[in-house]
Amino acid sequence: MNNRNFILLFSTILITLIICFQEKNGLAQVLNDSELTTSQKALKWYKKAIAYYQRNDLDNAEKYCKRSIPHDSVFILPYLLLGDIYADKELPVESIKTYKKYIRINPEFSPLPYYFLAKAEFSLHIYNEAYIHFNKFLEWDNTNHVWVSEAQKLAEICSFRIIYCENPVIFQPVNLGENVNTANDEYVNSVTTDEQKLILTRKTPVQEEKGIYSESVYVSLNRDGTWQNAYELDAGLNAYGNIGAISLSPDGMYMFFTACYTPNGYGSCDIYCLKRNGDKWTTPKNLGPVINSGGWESQPSFSSNGRTLYFASRRPGGYGSSDIWRSELLSNGKWSKPVNLGDFINTSEAEMAPFIHPDDQTLYFSSEGHPGMGGFDIFISRKDINGNWQQPVNIGYPINTHSDEINIIVNADGGEAYISSDKLGGHGNYDIYKFSITKEIRPQRVTYLEGKVFDKETGKSLDAIFELINLQNGNVVVKSTADANDGKFLVCLPANREYVLNVSKAGYLFHSDNFNLTGEHSASKPFIKDIPMKPIRKGESVILQNIFFETDKYLLKEKSKIELRKLADFLDQYPDLRIEIEGHTDNVGTEAYNIVLSEKRALSVYQYLIDHGIFSDRLTYKGYGYSHSVDSNDTEEGRSRNRRTEFKVIED
Repeated sequence: MNNRNFILLFSTILITLIICFQEKNGLAQVLNDSELTTSQKALKWYKKAIAYYQRNDLDNAEKYCKRSIPHDSVFILPYLLLGDIYADKELPVESIKTYKKYIRINPEFSPLPYYFLAKAEFSLHIYNEAYIHFNKFLEWDNTNHVWVSEAQKLAEICSFRIIYCENPVIFQPVNLGENVNTANDEYVNSVTTDEQKLILTRKTPVQEEKGIYSESVYVSLNRDGTWQNAYELDAGLNAYGNIGAISLSPDGMYMFFTACYTPNGYGSCDIYCLKRNGDKWTTPKNLGPVINSGGWESQPSFSSNGRTLYFASRRPGGYGSSDIWRSELLSNGKWSKPVNLGDFINTSEAEMAPFIHPDDQTLYFSSEGHPGMGGFDIFISRKDINGNWQQPVNIGYPINTHSDEINIIVNADGGEAYISSDKLGGHGNYDIYKFSITKEIRPQRVTYLEGKVFDKETGKSLDAIFELINLQNGNVVVKSTADANDGKFLVCLPANREYVLNVSKAGYLFHSDNFNLTGEHSASKPFIKDIPMKPIRKGESVILQNIFFETDKYLLKEKSKIELRKLADFLDQYPDLRIEIEGHTDNVGTEAYNIVLSEKRALSVYQYLIDHGIFSDRLTYKGYGYSHSVDSNDTEEGRSRNRRTEFKVIED
């Protein structure tokens, strides 16, 4: 039963009682004068107000309530009705004043004014008083279970918001300026890992009086800390009409976007993808019926691992109106069946706008179902050691307000974020802002490796494949491809880990490297590394940077097996190839000792390969001691480089 019907029923019953007992015994014998009325005029005008209220004539209902009150200032019912009239007129300030007058006349007459008063206070964000009045309502022996349930829920929300308002987070947003923001709406979509390029959507009126707008994608470049004039992205997207929710992959090679009501679409809105080739983009491609259902899919976010796509969807099987899902890009180029992120993330209400940080461990998203400040709030969730998402945390007030906060983009370094807002002044409507975030809601630190892959002999750019592998557990953290046009690449590196880097290209020896990020590293100080690839040819050699032995020993450490598996796979790929495995040492110890040690180490690698299916007639091994040093033995760094395992092509 809604407020209006309940008030009408409540009033009708009381009026009937008043008339009945006035005619027979006098009202005072049953009800106190202070509770109802003995004034015929007060009752007359009140009944007239009820009649108009029943016809939804709020102005006349208000007029006759105000006529009733002067004839009996303690007649309580006109105040209740008048408060409800103001609530229906969306005049919460007047509604609050009226309900409070009702309560002052008799605070014990009925629980209704406490409930309505609390709701009016809640609508004005007066959470302390609303919390008190919801709980006052709940003290009564109420029979309307719907209202009791709602009062309990709203009281909990009040408690949450009181705590958050009393403990605000630091929030000092800076407008990105007139080169980015205009009098129209600008929405932040994506920022590249090196924070040199910002992708945004600009919404401009076409026929504003009819609510017709045009949305286009723009790019702004960062020059010495200043965002330059935004220009429209030339990627053939205009053919798809109004598009949005642009997401760049962290390596900048892929762009995902949402387009609605397209001729080749599967539902109301679908997700598309295109790939960068130098300064150009390929033709957009619909991700197909596995990702796109007959419903609504939008707001893609692609992980730095190069495989996982997060997106919002209203497809069947979710928990609410829209949920967050993920799908994996398989080795055959197809997408796996989407998986719901589960009830820690998704609620019976809407969850939207996922943003997976380049650390691949921290998810930001918008929700109207988790406790928040109002409407949609932004939340953060982190993966545990087993890869499961943990209970989301509200990122705090005043970042989140009583209005809707939909999206957030956090830079690779994890210290700053971008949002769109129309509440902070600016150049008009929605503008894009940047602000520092506190450590409680920061992701893991991330740096990145960038450079160029090329043929060592010709200098030709190569579209080689990159794999970044966690040295501790052998999991592939990132898989990416260098640009086919210029050979450039960018690979995100979550900090506090040690990595194997493997670069491969058909017809070339693979490139091996090692990155130890357990010290201080950040996106502001990336690794810059060009990678020359050697064609497969007799006499060419590769240093295996991720083969490890204990000091003065020749037993392989467990983490060496990541590199050895890559070497075995490489030999399987080229079955006519024969190689020599070479062991090398520094000059600590005698020459004879180092010859023996280096040979035993080479033998360990040789034996591993044979044990894993490589025929012995394709392999030889030899220890060279310190006779083939590649650096000075006068420093620990130089000696470390000299202690190495290589393989050399002896027959191609």
